[in-house]
This record gives sequence, C-alpha cells and structure tokens, in this order.
Amino acid sequence: MSGPILQAEGLTRHYLIGQGMFGRTATVKALDGVDFTMAQGKTFAVVGESGCGKSTLARLLTMIEEPTAGRLLIDGVNVLDTATEKLAELRRTVQIVFQDPYSSLNPRQKVGSILEEPLKINTAMNAAERRQAALAMMEKVGLRPEHYNRYPHMFSGGQRQRIAVARALMLNPRIVILDEPVSALDVSIQAQVLNLITDLQNEFDLAYMFISHDLSVVRHVADEIMVMYLGHPVEKGSRDDIFNMPRHPYTRALLSATPKADPLAHKERIKLVGELPSPIDPPSGCPFHPRCPHVGDKCAESVPAIEEVAPGHETACHYWRDI
Repeated sequence: MSGPILQAEGLTRHYLIGQGMFGRTATVKALDGVDFTMAQGKTFAVVGESGCGKSTLARLLTMIEEPTAGRLLIDGVNVLDTATEKLAELRRTVQIVFQDPYSSLNPRQKVGSILEEPLKINTAMNAAERRQAALAMMEKVGLRPEHYNRYPHMFSGGQRQRIAVARALMLNPRIVILDEPVSALDVSIQAQVLNLITDLQNEFDLAYMFISHDLSVVRHVADEIMVMYLGHPVEKGSRDDIFNMPRHPYTRALLSATPKADPLAHKERIKLVGELPSPIDPPSGCPFHPRCPHVGDKCAESVPAIEEVAPGHETACHYWRDI
C-alpha cells in the first residue's frame, strides 16, 4: 500500500464538565493535538501513565466519539466529513479488543452468538454462513468446535481474550485497537495471547495500535512507539530509537522503571517527583516540567514543539540536546 492506512492530524478531544454547586464548567483536555500515522501490517504502540489520553485516543479511532478538533483519515478519507453510510463502512474497518476479557463479553450469550452478532448486524449472511464463519474464526484463535455452545464464564481469562480477538476479526477489519490486551491476564498466559495476536497480524496483514503502560510487553510487539503525557505526544520513533536512544526525560523515566531480564545489567533509576497534574488545570508551558529532572527556564513559559532529533525520531523537549 502506498500511503498510511490511518493518519491523525492535530487530533484533540476536550470535555466540558460541571464543577461545584454553582454549575460552573471546566474543560478536561484529555487529548491535546496528536499527530501520527499507522502502516498496514505494522504495530504502532502508544504508551504512558494512566490519564495520558491512551483510552480517549482509542475511542476516537474507533469512532465511538468525535474529536473536538483535528482530522482523522482512514485510507485517505476524513472521518469527520464522511456521510453516514460511508461512516458505517469505515467503522467496520476499525475494531477493538478491550483490556478486561471478563467484562467485555456478554455473559448471557454463548460464544457462537457473540461471534455471529457482528455478522448479523453488518452483513447479509444467512444463519448457516454465520455459523461457518464463526467456527472458522474459532479455529484460527485456538478454540475448539465444542466451545461454540458454551458461555464465557466456562472459559479461562486467556480463552476469553481469544474469544474477544475472534469477535474483533469477524468483520475482516484492517485496523485493530488493542487496549491493554494482556494486562488482565496471568504472566504465563500473556505470551500465548501475544503470539496469537502476532500470528493473526501476519496472516491478515493487520495494522495494530497497541495501547499499554507495560514497556516490557511493548518492546516485543511494537514497530513504532508514541509516548504520551497528559494528552500530548512527547516522543515518537521506532522501537529501537525509543529503547536505545530516548530523548525525552519522561521516556527515560518510564524506561528506567521497566524490569530487565539481566540482573547484572547496569540500570539508572529515575524517580519522578509529584503526581500527574490534572487535565482540568494543566501546567503552563511543557506539561511535564513540574516533574522533570532537567527543567530549565523555557519549560514553564512555552510548550515545546515536537521536532526531529534523528530521521524518523521526534521529541517535544526544549533541552533534549543536553540530556
């Protein structure tokens, strides 16, 4: 494919909320100007602490919510300027696998019904065709035919996540959002699910957005990584760039907290001071400056523009050359 499958330009999502007994309103800046592209067959990882805007980004990409500003293009088509019928088609192009396999599946539906429901709503397949498609997808995710008539509570967490992955793929999407897909699973099961996700990506040439706070997992699955802080992208680059040559102080702090397999390897521990600021009242200038160990005079005065530090590697820091 010549161009990116998905492109975000200045993607922004603000929420108006009421405050106090006098009905005053405040603006929550959940996402504040995000630019990135996703390529077919590749995994684009989004990492950061809770509250950085990862899940808000997932809701925008799946078209559950509309952005406050910016553009979202899928196959070159701007989602915001799209007619209703075309928008329904675009929604089928993007599917999502949620974090918790225990709450994302309807406990009253059998597995066969869960998998066939997207086909029943979005296609003209008859019952026999839907059943055949569901059984074929079950086989691809490692489930047996006898699982077709069982309920979700009869499965382990890993099996439930396999069901959730199968459901996301029933409409043959081109983009799949994986929102913390293994964080609720036992460590012994995580590798199995990650291997399954990788195999399915290779088979169907899927573009993945992998949302996670676990950099040790991201290191194994990502091609490109975007690090976010308080609704802002602070660093973007290839997996090797981010892990081997991090340029933003926040990225360096995240990496320093990631466990290493080699107990003898030298490791610098960077401890961040203070709590994540509120998106209702973000700090002036660089959003990270109240917690940054390399803060300088410019940091409280102006938001740093994201700039290229090497080919394909960008960061938003006034003093990246000095760290």
